Amino acid sequence: MKVPIARTSLLEHEIAQVLEPLRSGWLVQGPQVRAFEEKWSAFTGAKHSIAVTSCTAGLHLALAAIGFGPGDEAIVPAFTWVATANVVEHLGGKVVFCDIDPKTFNLDVLEAERRLTPRTKAILPVHLFGLAADMCQVSDLARRNQLFVIEDAACGFGSRYQCQHVGTLGDLGVFSFHPRKAITTGEGGMITTHSDELAEKLRRLRDHGAALSDLQRHLGARPYLLSDHPDAGYNQRMTDIQGALGSAQMDRAAEIVNERQRLATRYNEAFANLAWLQTPTVPSGYEHGYQSYPCWFIPEPISKHSISKVREQRNQWMDQLQQHGISTRPATHAVHMLGYYRDKYELQPADFPHAWAANDCSISLPLFHGMTTAEQDYVIEHVIGRKS
Repeated sequence: MKVPIARTSLLEHEIAQVLEPLRSGWLVQGPQVRAFEEKWSAFTGAKHSIAVTSCTAGLHLALAAIGFGPGDEAIVPAFTWVATANVVEHLGGKVVFCDIDPKTFNLDVLEAERRLTPRTKAILPVHLFGLAADMCQVSDLARRNQLFVIEDAACGFGSRYQCQHVGTLGDLGVFSFHPRKAITTGEGGMITTHSDELAEKLRRLRDHGAALSDLQRHLGARPYLLSDHPDAGYNQRMTDIQGALGSAQMDRAAEIVNERQRLATRYNEAFANLAWLQTPTVPSGYEHGYQSYPCWFIPEPISKHSISKVREQRNQWMDQLQQHGISTRPATHAVHMLGYYRDKYELQPADFPHAWAANDCSISLPLFHGMTTAEQDYVIEHVIGRKS
């Protein structure tokens, strides 16, 4: 048997929905994108949802919308996908890394506070793997220091913090529709906000800075007149082909989240007695969306002296699982250990020790919508049967 780390599972009517814009001839951002945005707002509780080409594009636009630029700094967790840091660099700002809480893999807010300077303009908490960051602490820190909060909710679909969906807790939230995510459009992203002013600016920035979209002009009394462009914007519009696919999946949004949570519960119960595998933590008041299933691999206590040995054992185990057809991954990477950031900021792994440990001692097991009981049983069997 072969079990991938993730697999896209679409129903026939969802695939058929993609044909609608092809038949209509309206392929660019239009009515299908608008329907997707409306369904996203209804599910998350966001006042505004703005679809874009990717989560990375969304983070870039979110920072641009708040006026982030050269001379500004942003707090970014050291353990996240590299895009969280890259968007800061793209706008000429400075990335200021902070370490993570090893229990949750998320940003350590006390550590973040120690990294603040007079140039800090924004904090980018990441709801990593589907578990919310501690948004009460993040919001309090931001309020006391007049910071913007941009939630990197790439993995956050179905994730809630004190009954509120992530992406609606800060000034802006940004989601991903990459194929490994619960809702996918191939590539794509969604920005959420409660701010009318930011939403209006974001809609302009994604569309070359235009005051009116093509759809608004087309439906207006004078569709032949071109729009004014108050901003020097970008072309980061989602197509209606993608919007149709996302909109169709949103009709079963709760079902998709529930299935991921059910699969995670089966794993939790199966691995409860494995001392060498720490399954995902879910603090009280949090609802995990399980974009993935990240674990700590701890065949021995992890310290700066044992990390390299544990990493070698983890990699050997991943090789063994791969030989049995089971795909795994490190949970994600420590961005401060990647070449660009390591060299530019002269960083060492031990500068952020928990992120370093997570980089080398974490493992994500297969979990995806449409995973069969037989596939999950096969993974469970080989995890429990690990040979030390």
